[in-house]
Amino acid sequence: MQTRTAFQLGQSVAPALRHTMLASSMTKLSGALAFQRAQSVFSKHQGNSLRYYSDAKYRIIKVPHMADSITEGTLKSWAKQVGEQVEQDEEVASIETDKVDIPVNSPVAGVLREFLANEEDTVVVGQDLFKIEEGAVVEGGASKPKAEEAPAASEAAPAQAAAPAAAAPAAQAAAPQKAAPKPVAVKAAPAASVSPVQFGTPSRSERRVKMNRMRLRISERLKQSQDTAASLTTFNEIDMTNLIDLRKTYKDDVLKTHGVKLGYMGAFVKASTHALQAVPEVNASIDGDHLVYYDYCDVSIAVATPKGLVTPVLRNTERMSIVDVEQEISNLGKKARDNKITVEDMAGGTFTISNGGVFGSLYGTPIINMPQAAILGMHAIKERPIVVNGKIEIRPMMYVALSYDHRIIDGREAVTFLVKLKEAIEDPRRLLLSV
Repeated sequence: MQTRTAFQLGQSVAPALRHTMLASSMTKLSGALAFQRAQSVFSKHQGNSLRYYSDAKYRIIKVPHMADSITEGTLKSWAKQVGEQVEQDEEVASIETDKVDIPVNSPVAGVLREFLANEEDTVVVGQDLFKIEEGAVVEGGASKPKAEEAPAASEAAPAQAAAPAAAAPAAQAAAPQKAAPKPVAVKAAPAASVSPVQFGTPSRSERRVKMNRMRLRISERLKQSQDTAASLTTFNEIDMTNLIDLRKTYKDDVLKTHGVKLGYMGAFVKASTHALQAVPEVNASIDGDHLVYYDYCDVSIAVATPKGLVTPVLRNTERMSIVDVEQEISNLGKKARDNKITVEDMAGGTFTISNGGVFGSLYGTPIINMPQAAILGMHAIKERPIVVNGKIEIRPMMYVALSYDHRIIDGREAVTFLVKLKEAIEDPRRLLLSV
């Protein structure tokens, strides 16, 4: 017999060994794949019919950047719950700040998996807020049969109840009839005694409500204004006859042509802009040891909302017409009432107008909106007897007030401003001629 060398022996054994090792590896791989497939099928049908994939992609959504001056807020509410489907750019949470409520939208579509903060928590920009499974879809595979089983069960219950009910007459027919029981005399209940009406003690209860961030910020800014500005107020009165006639004459045409109602704010904004350009000291502010005069007019309009006072800004009113102003006021007012106003809508402003007349205010002294130099207060229109060309006539009159920072504005400039405003409102043609 021919003797085989070690090398020849190794050459003959190696293929068999390799074949054995490959077969073993394939067996292990097949087992792993089978285990993964079974695990996937189990996960698919368990729980509330949510489909889970082994390659699920989870994303942590953080508190977004809100504004340069806002670094934190209060998580007020969740618009979605864990396990619910979320579409791309759909609102998931709302964060309350000291200026506006910031909606937090999901950047991707998927299923909300976990809250990483609780309602009423203080959250900061960049903080983890919630976890979402990107691309996941809530399916109704196992939850629908449960919903369908409920009506089936409810249908079975009446059927089961109907069986004894049907059997009852038969049982009654089979049973021997008994004599009818004798009527029992029922004694009349004694009449209830009527007690005299007792008047309770007056309520002495009280309740505490935590101030929201906007109210806290308003308090802080108003107190800052009182502590910082050398505030003073001057008054005047305006005959509204011509402006009222102008509105009555053209309001229908304006609504038909421009799709906006013609009010009084548009005229007052334009008249204020006219006066600001004539008296630049009113359109200024203090920055350190410098006075800053603005060559543009950004007029803030005070708007009351359920959460507090906000002041959206009309920008470059010197370039606007009265109708342009009315359209912009309508847009900003709707956003404020719908809680959709943004921080950018309220940033800046060189002068403020507050219309307390819509609530019936006859007279008032508005507080300066720092760092601005002045604020105009409008009031209710009331018919009063006044002297016109030596005769007493009943005219619709409005008191106006200008609160101003005496560090910037002297009395002469403040009075001149109100006179310019009065002249433009009483004769709106001045606004067309810029006189």
